[in-house]
Amino acid sequence: MEGSVGSTMPDVAGLSIAELYSLAEATIDRLAEVSTTSLSSKDVAGLAYTHELVARKLTGVGYQRVLDVEERSAYTVAGYTTLSMFLAAGLRLGRSAANRRLTAARATGERRGITGETLPPNRPATAEAVEQGAISEDHITVIESVLDKLPSAVPPDRVTAAETQLAANACLLSPTDLAKVGDRILAHLDPDGTLTDHRDRQRQRGLTLSPQDRQLMSSMKAHLTPAVRAQFDTILNAWAAPGMNNPDDPTPLFGAVDDPDLDPHALADARTRDIRSQAQRNHDALAAICRYVLGHKGLGEPHRLPTELVITTSLSELASQTGFATTATGTDLPIGDLIELAANAHPWLEVFKDHTHEILHLGRANRFASKAQRLALFGRDRGCTSPNCDVPFSRTQAHHAPDWALGGATDIDHLGAACGKHNRAVGTQPGHWETTILTHGPHTGRMAWRPTGSHDTWQVNPIHHPHLAVKRIETVRLQT
Repeated sequence: MEGSVGSTMPDVAGLSIAELYSLAEATIDRLAEVSTTSLSSKDVAGLAYTHELVARKLTGVGYQRVLDVEERSAYTVAGYTTLSMFLAAGLRLGRSAANRRLTAARATGERRGITGETLPPNRPATAEAVEQGAISEDHITVIESVLDKLPSAVPPDRVTAAETQLAANACLLSPTDLAKVGDRILAHLDPDGTLTDHRDRQRQRGLTLSPQDRQLMSSMKAHLTPAVRAQFDTILNAWAAPGMNNPDDPTPLFGAVDDPDLDPHALADARTRDIRSQAQRNHDALAAICRYVLGHKGLGEPHRLPTELVITTSLSELASQTGFATTATGTDLPIGDLIELAANAHPWLEVFKDHTHEILHLGRANRFASKAQRLALFGRDRGCTSPNCDVPFSRTQAHHAPDWALGGATDIDHLGAACGKHNRAVGTQPGHWETTILTHGPHTGRMAWRPTGSHDTWQVNPIHHPHLAVKRIETVRLQT
């Protein structure tokens, strides 16, 4: 990278690390105030290079701070149960950025051994490039992605050589172009795929749903094992065949094309009306399979809400057929889609009076007290109530406030939704959290959290309530 930091530097040898960070912050504040209008275009371009160099070096130092927090479990002092949660919620990086930061730190940072000795970085060549300010976190992400794809049968010395080559190219190329170099390295080390074995495929398998976009649509990314791919192809051949499971057909045919009870003349007519693309047929086949599994209790007996379709909405939105409903898994659903689902299934539907937490209707045959309470919690909390936790309600537990062990009652006004990690984080020891149900203010009836033994402000979780005005999502104090 062109450009470098000037040679005239104050003597900082005797400063503590806290003083050094204060000096760095003061320097950055001063940089923000200085004008560049008197500089030439060449100088301005050079400063852009220098700025990127310094920013990358500072990011590299930050990786060591991440490992410091991990080695001492310092995240527990801040009230978090894992380092990932501390990065995502405490530093407000978000889950994806937190994972990238942690991956980069573990790849390039120095650790201490059991006896206190300093251990070299896992990726020494990459760490050296980070120290020089030559590469960014995106470069590290690409390097780790390529090395993770190497078969376990590749000898260690060749893995080291691949890392060295990737780090050298990262100093010259953008992350996008570096990924192309990575593809060539993978092709060279395992040209015909014979080194890849079952363990490698199992390690790389995965299926991910992206967050909903502004149109409430979601993307799906999958890395399927050969066996799952073969099974999925078989299912799509039967359920995504032309004419089958077409939601736009006035007389749709539901199920598999090889159903022996299927009328061949009806199928032929349905095929002539089917103008969908293959991608659309695949989508509609997946929708039909989901309806089939839910309708035939393919998830087992519903002892918990994750095994059922549970939806909450407001009275006015239901009446006007506008706006959105929310499912227990955290999916936003247009009211029109909700009505269509209700016509073809038997979902639990919970309706609330507008702008309140008052339950107007909680309906379905065969009420069970424990399930009714869970449904009421879903309507109120929508997900884990711990501050900044994005776990949807379907993966939460009913948390008592006060705790059950301390005499807490299993009443709806003493319960709140909490994911497993945060439910276990409630306690009386340092690093634990304490909870309460607010009795005053705009968040009356909601569960609030704060570090145990502190006098900090009680915090509510705004993540699952984006419909609330920003001014009402501020941290609240418990009024007594």
